[in-house]
Amino acid sequence: MITFEQALQVVLDAVGKKADLPKERCEYVSLEDSCGRVLQQVVKTDRDTPPFHKSAMDGYACTYADLEQGRPMRLLEVVPAGTTPKYQITGGCCSKVMTGAMVPQGAEYVLMVEDAIVEDNTVCTAPHCRIAPHKTNICLRGEDVQAGVPLLNLGAFLKPQHIAMLAAYGYTELCVAIKPKVGIISTGDELVEPSVTPSDVQIRNSNGWQLLAQVSRAGASPSYYGIVQDKAQALRAALMQALKENAVVVLSGGVSMGDFDMVPEVLKSLGVNILFDRVAVQPGKPTLFGVWNNGGDSRYLFGLPGNPVSSFIQFELMVRPLLMSLMGAFPQAITLRLPLSHPYRRKSAERMAHLPMEIDESGRCNLLNYNGSGHITALNTAHGMARIPLGVLELQEDAAVEVILL
Repeated sequence: MITFEQALQVVLDAVGKKADLPKERCEYVSLEDSCGRVLQQVVKTDRDTPPFHKSAMDGYACTYADLEQGRPMRLLEVVPAGTTPKYQITGGCCSKVMTGAMVPQGAEYVLMVEDAIVEDNTVCTAPHCRIAPHKTNICLRGEDVQAGVPLLNLGAFLKPQHIAMLAAYGYTELCVAIKPKVGIISTGDELVEPSVTPSDVQIRNSNGWQLLAQVSRAGASPSYYGIVQDKAQALRAALMQALKENAVVVLSGGVSMGDFDMVPEVLKSLGVNILFDRVAVQPGKPTLFGVWNNGGDSRYLFGLPGNPVSSFIQFELMVRPLLMSLMGAFPQAITLRLPLSHPYRRKSAERMAHLPMEIDESGRCNLLNYNGSGHITALNTAHGMARIPLGVLELQEDAAVEVILL
């Protein structure tokens, strides 16, 4: 049995660092289809932002000297957003500008409309107005970012907040990593699909559908191979088909030490090189990882425990990083260190533990009611997982714990 850190390193080393993927593993997609994909090009700004001196509010563009001295100003024009001013601002003059409009040349300040009095085409400062010279109400050209600056690099996982930037700088087509194909297999004679009413000794298959969703969220392309019974011949056939058709195969169930848990032996008979089959984590101890060589093309296989919380957590901790690496992304979980809301104690400290948690109103880590790896509803309101290190038996209230956000 190896530690979690050792297991994750084995997984990442099997794939290697491939931020710059070969052309055959890349494709071009439209901007509307790019969210959730891994970028395979550098995105740069094609213009300054803002691209011109821009008014931050509705008001009157004028010189600071006119405001400071309280001089009346002749109104030259009204400048809506999207139009070019006709007049330059000089002493004794101003132009009305709308929010987002280009500020005329010569303007040093935008007097807010609520601080102005307008009569007979003349603008004066209201008596209550206090001019702050450090706040001009003008967004300067290029103050956000200048032209030619890299915004996103190779390996960026595109999120909704990136789409606005890409649109703003004219990107309508992007080079991204091809989605790796992931085959999903559930094993167990006790399983039936969600549409079936289970008998007294059967349970509905939740792992397969959970893993489908997790693979999709990770930006890969899942294929579901259904439920395979605990029979070596059926399992061998399903695994061989999935290994041939996918870059990654994720199998749940059949990897522990029970009489009918035959996955390891079937994998060995297929020529899968099992790199580990036990990890010092809780839940998820009987997690398996292997590599199958298909004519020089490596295929990766995970055997996850059948209990749903175990399979969920081990996917996030190990399978997702592998998928990210295959797409040239950098697999980094979002982690925090938060104080515990209550004391914690466990019976054994021989494994690293991952416990469902939520962040309470005071910003502390509140461990959720959790009865073990079959307690799937414990994840319903979880914000993440609290990591209890190997060897740590108890923690006091307010002790800092590492939290992995989901």
